[in-house]
Amino acid sequence: MLEVLKLGCIRGDRRLFSDLSFSATAGELIELRGPNGSGKTSLLRILCGLSSPAAGQVRWNGKNIRSLAEEYFRDVAYLAHQNAVKDELSALENLRIASGVAGNPLNKAQAQQVLERIGLKDRQHLPARVLSAGQRRRLALTRLLTSKATLWILDEVLTSLDDAAVRLSRDFISDHIKNGGMAIVATHQDLNLSVERMQRIQLFP
Repeated sequence: MLEVLKLGCIRGDRRLFSDLSFSATAGELIELRGPNGSGKTSLLRILCGLSSPAAGQVRWNGKNIRSLAEEYFRDVAYLAHQNAVKDELSALENLRIASGVAGNPLNKAQAQQVLERIGLKDRQHLPARVLSAGQRRRLALTRLLTSKATLWILDEVLTSLDDAAVRLSRDFISDHIKNGGMAIVATHQDLNLSVERMQRIQLFP
């Protein structure tokens, strides 16, 4: 269970949000909405443990995530707005290295199956720098398909994707939630996911 308790965030001399509280349990989706500059990405980074809040705390299964460190990070998969793809490496190399670093090593055949599922089978040996924006985003999404994390934290996950990739992304986020996972998704688009439990959080500038 994830608990956010009276969270506050300040960037520079500006308060982005304060007294923000909510919780998420297994099988639940949270849509995070708000215009640019409202603090969506800052909130996601706090939830991941990459930034510290100005006030309040984030708890995972009853414990402050600041005290859990690696124990918490193993349970979290974070996909930022930037793809974190290595331009000089092929799609296949990017996926295998990223999965290995995350503690989920893949052999070549396993990685190829994932790339085929995401529609990059014919691009697997190309350096990432020659891939289109949509293909690079698809490559970033493969890290979710190989993750064993319970909590997915996603920043504008559908950005740059074509219609087929959007449908695929919606499917595997829905599958993750139906299988007892949780997802917190910052988005400007309606996700239209087939899930039983969903809450929407709106941030204001």
